[in-house]
Amino acid sequence: MGLQDRDYWRDAHKARSSTSRHFMVLLVWLVLMGALYVAFDRVLAPPKPAVTATGNLHIPRSRDGHFYIEGTVNGRPVEFLVDTGASSVFVSEQLAQSAALSGGTPTAFHTANGTVQGRTVARIPVTAGPLSVSAVSVGVGLRGGNSNQALLGQNFLSKFNVSISQSEMVIQPR
Repeated sequence: MGLQDRDYWRDAHKARSSTSRHFMVLLVWLVLMGALYVAFDRVLAPPKPAVTATGNLHIPRSRDGHFYIEGTVNGRPVEFLVDTGASSVFVSEQLAQSAALSGGTPTAFHTANGTVQGRTVARIPVTAGPLSVSAVSVGVGLRGGNSNQALLGQNFLSKFNVSISQSEMVIQPR
C-alpha cells in the first residue's frame, strides 16, 4: 500500500468519524427536544373539568383560550369545543356517519368562515360531561379539526346557566 492509499483511507476514516459525531449530536438534540416537548405538554395541560356536589360543571380555560369538554353525540364519544357563539351542536360528516346520524334537512350554515352547506338532524341525544339533553338538533357539515371533535352550541347550552370567568366556564343545571 502506497503513501497515497494510506492518506486516502485516513481521510475517509476522519470523514466517517466526523459524520458520525455530527449524527450523534443531532440525535441527542432531537431526543432532548422531544423530552422537553412532552414535559411541557404535560405540565401546561389544563386541569380536567370537575363537577361539584351541586352538579355544577367547571371547565378550565385551555392554553389556546378555549373551553373543551368530553361528551357524546348519539352515544358516540366526542371532544366538544364549547362555542357560545354557535347556534347549535355542529359535527363533521365523518363524525355524523360514525354516530349514525342519517337523513336530516339540507341546511346552509352561516359561520365565521362563510356559508357552509350541510344538513340538520333533529332529536339527537347529546351529553357534555355529566350534563345531557335528550333531543337536540345537530348540524352536520363541520370542516377542519379531527374526526372526534365537535362544537357545543347554544341549542345545548341554553338549557343550562352558563358563566365565564378569566380562568373557567361554569355550566349549572337549571
